[in-house]
This record gives sequence, C-alpha cells and structure tokens, in this order.
Amino acid sequence: QVQLVESGGGLVQPGGSLRLSCAASGFIFSWYVMSWYRQAPGKQRELVATITTGSRTNYADSVKDRFTISRDNAKNTVYLQMNSLGPEDTAVYYCNTQVNTIPVWGQGTQVTVSS
Repeated sequence: QVQLVESGGGLVQPGGSLRLSCAASGFIFSWYVMSWYRQAPGKQRELVATITTGSRTNYADSVKDRFTISRDNAKNTVYLQMNSLGPEDTAVYYCNTQVNTIPVWGQGTQVTVSS
C-alpha cells in the first residue's frame, strides 16, 4: 500500500524554525520525485518545493532561501527544513509524489506561525 505520513508540524513564533518529515512506504522511494505542498485557509494548495531522484531542488519564490528540501533514500524520508518562518507560512503542509502517474498525498501536518 502506497503511503506518505507527514510529521513535525506545530506552533512556532515568527522567525522560528521547524523541520517537517514525510515517511514513505509501499513504493521504491528512490525512484520518485518528491514534493511538498501547502494549503492556507481559504487558499488553493500551492507547490512549495520539489526534489528529484538526483536530489536537484526547486522552490517557490515565496520560500526560496528560507526553506530546504532534502531526502534520505535509506530512510525513505523527505524533509522540509523551514527557517525564518512568518505568519504567511501558516498552512497545512502536504507531502506528494506520483506513482505510476497517480498522485499520492499524505494526510498533512499543520504549521502555525504566531506569537
């Protein structure tokens, strides 16, 4: 069964940091591009960052130089290190991949940036 499970969200003060994790199972993790998306209240889900099988990365302009996506193929896990967080980063963060052209989503993890 293909599954993605996110963790690491929570409440953080502005300027703080969090690291999200996404544990994958049910497919050969190292073969697939992995992405993080987020969805803020009342807004559409947006792509935050992507990492290829060769660990090339791409970021939304809004998070460039603040967020870092990485992967550990030995642990079947993708990470999102988030620094200098602001209230605009408040959202549910989702892990994503496509297996055999079928999108796979995790359940999401809430990130709230507030003082």
